[in-house]
Amino acid sequence: MNSINNVERFRKRLENQEICVGTSISLTDPILSELAAEAGNDFVWIEMEHSYLDLRTLSSHLIALRGTRAAPIVRVSWNDPVIIKPVLDLAPAGIVVPMVCSGKEAAKAVKACRYPPQGVRGFGPIRNMYGIDSTEEYLSIASQQIMVFVQVEHIEAVNNLDEILKTPGLDGIVLGRNDLSGSMGKLGQHNDPEVLEAIDTVFSKVCQTDLFLGVSIGYNAETVKEWYDKGVQWFALGDDVVHFYEGAKSVADSVHSLEKSK
Repeated sequence: MNSINNVERFRKRLENQEICVGTSISLTDPILSELAAEAGNDFVWIEMEHSYLDLRTLSSHLIALRGTRAAPIVRVSWNDPVIIKPVLDLAPAGIVVPMVCSGKEAAKAVKACRYPPQGVRGFGPIRNMYGIDSTEEYLSIASQQIMVFVQVEHIEAVNNLDEILKTPGLDGIVLGRNDLSGSMGKLGQHNDPEVLEAIDTVFSKVCQTDLFLGVSIGYNAETVKEWYDKGVQWFALGDDVVHFYEGAKSVADSVHSLEKSK
């Protein structure tokens, strides 16, 4: 039986070294998540770090994705078990924990997502037990229900990457390019040689492990191809605001250009 969050499909694609593409959702209307899935995305990145989404809105997005093939991945606002716990109880396919800079912090993130004795997660599932007959059965599969990713987005994390990659129970690493460049005093300077060196260090070291490597960036075909060749398996590309703006602007610019052609 597949779970309600498509985690099995997402994990299988990653294990088979297939590319996974998704987009970020930061607005409240759950139809946006449904549309993102309908468009063919393998996952939907639900943004709770840089957005005004709350738990009620999150539950609507997760429910909207249930009948699709897309896996909901939630970036939480901080590495705090109190923040992470109610998100887990709504049963996303994965959690992204931002700004993890050490092995100790990575272990904290994983433990927040696991029940005792492996972790510190309090027991109070909401959607997690759908289709499951007993608590015993649920606990036997709970660790497989939700994948745990930590975000490497600070030069300190790059320096401590070997330690982070050894974290038991960790499923993967997400590169955060903008904050990484900012921590180096070069915010947004994506082509700076030192920034590129740090990014390549992350890619090369993660690819020497069995962890899955993902990124969240604006869409650029050349960057996606280059990074896919370097081992990145899953890409969160753009977001609902940008997609709507770019689509609407393209239409408006096209129609306005008719005036100039007279």
